[in-house]
Amino acid sequence: MNLFNVYPLFSINPVKAQGSFLWDDQGQQYLDFYGGHAVISIGHNHPHYQNALKEQLGKISFYSNSVQNGLQTELAEKLGRISGYEDYSLFLCNSGAEANENALKLASFHNGKSKVLYFSGSFHGRTSAAVSVTDNPKIVAPVNYDERFIRSEWNNIEQLEDVFEKEGTEISSVIIEGIQGVGGVMIPDAAFLTRIRELCEHYGAVLILDEVQSGYGRSGYFFAHKEYGVQPDLITTAKGMGNGFPIGGVLIHPKFQATNGLLGTTFGGNHLACAAAIAVLDVMEDENLMENASIMGDYIEEKINMLPHIRSIRRKGLMIGIELDRDCAEVRSRLLYDHYIFTGNSNDKAVLRILPALNIKKGEADLFIGALKTVLEGLTTEATKALTH
Repeated sequence: MNLFNVYPLFSINPVKAQGSFLWDDQGQQYLDFYGGHAVISIGHNHPHYQNALKEQLGKISFYSNSVQNGLQTELAEKLGRISGYEDYSLFLCNSGAEANENALKLASFHNGKSKVLYFSGSFHGRTSAAVSVTDNPKIVAPVNYDERFIRSEWNNIEQLEDVFEKEGTEISSVIIEGIQGVGGVMIPDAAFLTRIRELCEHYGAVLILDEVQSGYGRSGYFFAHKEYGVQPDLITTAKGMGNGFPIGGVLIHPKFQATNGLLGTTFGGNHLACAAAIAVLDVMEDENLMENASIMGDYIEEKINMLPHIRSIRRKGLMIGIELDRDCAEVRSRLLYDHYIFTGNSNDKAVLRILPALNIKKGEADLFIGALKTVLEGLTTEATKALTH
């Protein structure tokens, strides 16, 4: 049997990782400035994280949600306190797509309505309803398409108001990312988010904040939307939540009523997943990683801001989109194969996406800054030589 070939793969096979570094099967070291799509929040193989998982493996690794699991309660209490949502409830699942699926379902159960408003550039997952509110026709299969899912332009208040005027009484929920990741690190205007909140209140729609990539301290706030003072009804999270161990969750406003069987999952909130998630929160708190994300993000932006071929830098904390004056593919390739640095791209082909661990140090940032400088200045030198010949 062969693997189902859906991923364009780099010819690199990582076999070891520590902190912000990876090593492949040839012994080559790489700086990880992408964290596997913002998953590695506290660095690879953090000792506290490793010890928590090893200790839990020595006890019990899994049982279903038909029995009590004290680790779920501990995680919910810690997450509520650190995020500032102590009065919310937590539903645990396995991924960001699952979190969004359950949030969309819960909203519809709550108000009995079926339409969902989403935005241009969005990415909410690849499963049924989640992919239907993802702005990428290439990954939306015919079975997922439905006219109940309404697309509106990002940061366009006028169009937002028009949609609500026409469809508002039938809109169950509005789903929006705290910061668009796959869309190219697009940051919502404060007025835009505030108006969404107001319209949701007026029409009885549920506001879902997808913090799967922008959450867990990446923006310098625990959740990116916290900067704007907007309170969502449902918040979805995953990626950095488990530092590589699959886990996701929905934070649920107290106005939602839970009933037996309303939501469910086999693997969600298992013992190992909870141990991983608790360890992540411990490290974030003990090492002040949200503050470090802000400091290091400022530092990186300051150092690269004047480099050639950069049109703009879109950034909150360590969620960084570097918009180039060209497709970023060549720059990304040179960083990887010439300087051994992992970076990411986005649906905006010009945007190089940077998502390092929240505990990166200045020396590690300098490795990236120096490599990017060399690559971009090299492009200028090559262009000059081409003109003179």
